Amino acid sequence: MKEIIWISVATLVAAGVAIAQAPTGQGKGQPRGPSKSPASRPRPQTLTPQTYPIEQIQAGELRFTAQCGFCHGRDAAGGETGPDLTRSELVAQDTRGDRIGPLLRDGRPDQGMPAFNLSDTDRDAIVAFIHDQKTKFEALGGGRRSVEVANLTTGDAQAGRRYFNGAGGCSSCHSPTGDLAGVATRYQGLTLLQRMLYPTGRPAPARPKVTVMLPSGQTVVAPLTSEDEFTIVILDSSGARQTYDKSAVKFKIDDPMSAHFDQLGKYTDNDMHNVFAYLDTLK
Repeated sequence: MKEIIWISVATLVAAGVAIAQAPTGQGKGQPRGPSKSPASRPRPQTLTPQTYPIEQIQAGELRFTAQCGFCHGRDAAGGETGPDLTRSELVAQDTRGDRIGPLLRDGRPDQGMPAFNLSDTDRDAIVAFIHDQKTKFEALGGGRRSVEVANLTTGDAQAGRRYFNGAGGCSSCHSPTGDLAGVATRYQGLTLLQRMLYPTGRPAPARPKVTVMLPSGQTVVAPLTSEDEFTIVILDSSGARQTYDKSAVKFKIDDPMSAHFDQLGKYTDNDMHNVFAYLDTLK
C-alpha cells in the first residue's frame, strides 16, 4: 500500500508540473502568461519582520478560522471569496496590527468584508497568525498553492472519451450517464483531477470486500478492514472485527479501487489530460 500511495502522489506532482507548463488551448496554443496567475507573482516583502509567541499564534488560528476562514481560507492563503492574505500589500506593510487592526475594526463593506467587534487580545492573536502564515509560505519557496482550472483543461475531450471507453477500461466500472453523471458539477478543477487519479474524500469509495474460505468449508464474505503481510481483518455482520491468518485460509479480495491503482502506472501525460477533459464535459 505504501508503494501505491507513493505512485499516486508522484503522479499528481508530475501532473502538476505538466499542467503548469502546458498551453491553455487559448490564443492558438500559446502558454498562459505568468502574470495572469496570482500564484506566479512573488509575495510582497514584509516591511518589518516580526515574530510572535506560539501560544498567541495558535489562539489566532482558532479565531481566524472561525471569523475569517470561509472567505480567506483556513490558512489565510485565499478562500471562497476573499483574497490570499499572504500576498497582501497591507499585510506586508503592517507592523503588529497597525494596519490589519483598523481593517478588522472597520471592515470594507463595499467589498463584502464586515466589521468585527474583537477584543484587543483576539485582534492581536489574528494579526500574529496572519504574519506567521505569511512567513511560513515565504519559507516554502515557489508560489503554486493550487492549479487554476484553465491550466487543467488542455486535453482533447474526444480522445479522452475514446480512452475511457477503450484502452483505459474505465467504462467497465463507470458510466457517464450513471455514477459519473454530473461529476464535473460535483468536482471542479484540481479536485476533479485528484478524484480521477486517486479517489478519496466524500462520498468515500466503496470499501474492499473479501471472500474468506475457511478450513471447515464455510465461506465468509465481508468488508475488508485491514490487511498486512500475515493477516486480514474483516468486519462481520455484527459489526465486530475478525482476524484471520493468511496461511490458514484461502481468500480473495475485491477492491473497486484496484483499477485506479493499476491505471496510475499506465497513464501517459496525454492520457491524463485527455480523460480529465472528457470528465470535465460531464456536467
